Amino acid sequence: MKIENTYLIYIVECKDWSYYVGITNDLERRLREHNTGYDESCYTYSRRPVELKYFEAFTDVNQAIAREKQIKGWSGKKKQALIAQSFDKLKELAKSKKNIQK
Repeated sequence: MKIENTYLIYIVECKDWSYYVGITNDLERRLREHNTGYDESCYTYSRRPVELKYFEAFTDVNQAIAREKQIKGWSGKKKQALIAQSFDKLKELAKSKKNIQK
């Protein structure tokens, strides 16, 4: 799925149940690259196959990059809540992290 001037941030689940967050302008190509082992230095190379769990579309590349960085900094539990679209759980996890930091 390639749409001009659209940038997608995505989350894939690896065979070891870890998550990889990335950005692309062609999701089908990028998933194929992950699953065929296109880049040996990629996090997913030794964790194949991967399965798409979530994506968001942006028209502004800077917003997409900022969102990718935000999600990459999240815990696995927070990523799971996003994938499940459990926004109440996301809020709860965000609050618990703030309380820990105090």
